[in-house]
This record gives sequence, C-alpha cells and structure tokens, in this order.
Amino acid sequence: MKTFPIDLALQGGGSHGAFTWGVLDRLLEEPWLQLDGISGTSAGAMNAAALACGHAAGGAEGARESLDRFWRGVSDAAKYSPFKRSWMDMLSGTWTLDNSPAFIAADLATRLWSPYDLNPRGMNPLRGILSDLIDFDRLSASPIKLFVTATNVRTGRGRVFRNAELTPDVLLASACLPTMFHAVEIDGDPYWDGGYAGNPTMTPLIRECQSSDTLLIQINPVERAGVPRSAAEINNRLNELSFNSPLLKELRMIALLHQVADPGHGEGAAWARMRIHRIATDAMLALGASSKMISEWPFLCQLRDEGRRSAQAFLDAHKGDIGKRSTLDLEALLEGV
Repeated sequence: MKTFPIDLALQGGGSHGAFTWGVLDRLLEEPWLQLDGISGTSAGAMNAAALACGHAAGGAEGARESLDRFWRGVSDAAKYSPFKRSWMDMLSGTWTLDNSPAFIAADLATRLWSPYDLNPRGMNPLRGILSDLIDFDRLSASPIKLFVTATNVRTGRGRVFRNAELTPDVLLASACLPTMFHAVEIDGDPYWDGGYAGNPTMTPLIRECQSSDTLLIQINPVERAGVPRSAAEINNRLNELSFNSPLLKELRMIALLHQVADPGHGEGAAWARMRIHRIATDAMLALGASSKMISEWPFLCQLRDEGRRSAQAFLDAHKGDIGKRSTLDLEALLEGV
C-alpha cells in the first residue's frame, strides 16, 4: 500500500482538545498516512506529545492507547476540581460552567487576585499526569518531529520547542493560562500559553518537514452568526478571536508566499508545493469558553466521538486529495486584506 507523509497542526483549547483526540484516533487507523511532523499548542501540544510517545513505543496502536490514557488521566484529576456544572445544567445535559457558583466565584476572583495570590505554591494537576504518562527521552528520539509553541512573557514572542527540548515544563508553559497558573520559567525566561503567539505555529512544518501536506485540526470557531450581547457571549467570542488571530495571520502569510514562491528550487519550492487541509466541526459553536474547563469523562468522550466523525467525513470527501491538492482555500483568506 502506498503511504503518504503528512504533517499535523493541532490547535489548543483546553478540554475541547478531546475533539482533536478523536480526530487523531481515527486517522491513526489509516495505515497509508505516515506522520512526519506535528505542531501543537496548549492541548494540541499535549495531544502531540501523547501521540508521539505512544507511537515510538507501539506504532499507531500504541499512539491511540497513549492518547486514551492521557485523557483518562485528565478526567480522573478533574474529579476533585471545584468547577462543577450546576444541577440545572446537569439535568438538561448542558455543557457549560457559566451557571456554576464555584466557577463564577473563581472568575471574579481572578479579576482581583493573581494566581500568585490564589495559588502561591504554583500547583498544576497536569504536571503529575505528564510526568506519569509521557516518556520525554522517547520524545527526544522520536522520528516524528514535534514543534510546541509557548509565549515569552518578557518579549511577547512565540518560542517553538523541538523534540530534544521537550520537558514537562515546556508542555505546561504551552498551556499556561496567566489568570490561572504561574508563568513557567524556561532557560531564565517566563512563558505563558502558546496560543497568544501561534495556535498552532505552522511555519516549521513547511520549512523543516519533508511532507507537502499539512492537516490543520481546528478547535476554535472562526465565524459566528449574529452579535454577542450577554457577558458570557462576549467573553466566548473574545476567547475565540484571541486564540484564532495568530493562526489566521500565519495562514494569510502562507497564502501570500504560496502565490509568489519560486517553485524551482530551495526553500521557495517548499512553499510553492505545500498543500493545506482542515478538519473542524460546527458542533463547537454550541460550546462556550467555560466548557473548556469541563473534564467530565462523558463530555470528553462526546468530543472524541465528534472528532472521529469529523475525521471520517474528511476522509470520505478528501482522501483522494492527499498528495495532490489543497482542500483549504488559501486564496479566500486573502480577501479583504
């Protein structure tokens, strides 16, 4: 069977990253897809690390098992979280924390006090999960190239960490929301969530990988109908705009380079031959920003299953396009620019 190398670009988004888990779980069932590189931010970085670690130990099936263990670990740790849905939301089956007294109190508290006041010891439940489940020596030796983005607090620039640089601190930095956690210090510099600078960073996949096909798995909705009017709706939309902005700017840059690059030789050839694809779902339109903090196992499984369905829909529509043409209209991104 002929194999096609592909790169993956995994967006961050808290527990919504379980959607990406589902997409990856389905793609790993396809033996003709060969993973070359993965760029991930925040939850996307966690998914990338879990996949690559498991893949190095046991191939595609090992990667699927590793992803399952990671998300089960996230759910188990959340059993002790004070952030619980209200009883009305539980009865109605609504996935939101907007009506949770503990979440509302914590949200108000973060406007008055920093995590250095509320969490002086800098505890992060993800640290134990990563230390238990991810073999960082294995990541360093993995043939799958990994690119993890975090934002340098001092300079405001994104830094991309590669396989040999990955540690629990790097992954925690990539997912460090500054209102909830202490900045993570790496090489003497403080870092926050990579989504502020690159969500995910696409350029290394094109410049440093052999594959010409990059599959973007996007969590945050790009477009919403209507005007948000309630405080929750406004906060939800601001969250989406903030964490989509770096990606959209980079995609526009890629579209411009694709038009003007010299296809003959050198780096220009890599930009000219690139093909971009995207998997997303309208199901995310029904979820607000607060649901990114929900890690109940049924919710994660619902997102995983939606990811598997979306991956299947992509394969049904575009399996034959891999290795031949882009299925994301890059030129449309330049309209109005």
